[in-house]
Amino acid sequence: MNLNSLKPAKGATHHDKRIGRGQGSGHGGYSTRGAKGAQSRSGYSRKVGFEGGQMPLQRRLPKFGFTNIERVEFKPINLSVLEAVATKKNVVEITPEVLVEAGLVSKNDRIKILGNGTVTKALNVTAHAFSKSAAAAIEAAQGTVVKL
Repeated sequence: MNLNSLKPAKGATHHDKRIGRGQGSGHGGYSTRGAKGAQSRSGYSRKVGFEGGQMPLQRRLPKFGFTNIERVEFKPINLSVLEAVATKKNVVEITPEVLVEAGLVSKNDRIKILGNGTVTKALNVTAHAFSKSAAAAIEAAQGTVVKL
């Protein structure tokens, strides 16, 4: 048996429906679209959420909640991750640029350092925000904390 001799099992494949090729094909005339209506026309495309004129679900359900446009999103980075980056890159200065280079954040992200993990080296960490436990752990290891 070779790759060029492989075939699908008997009956597993069938010809495509040949639409609009005369009445004898069984798919002539209206070409399986039916008579009249939007779906029978060329160029028809159903809108997302369209329910045939019935009030769509997204309009039947009540709206609720609140989106604060002043919200500031931070990318969380744990102390254990900082320790790993410092060891891998052999640096003591952890800045957003170092974290971008390591592929942990993108250049426009705001960074918050969280206190999960331990720090053994004296690291100089620069970020947008720090949790109290993270700042305490960095300073306890003779490191410095700089807020941007």
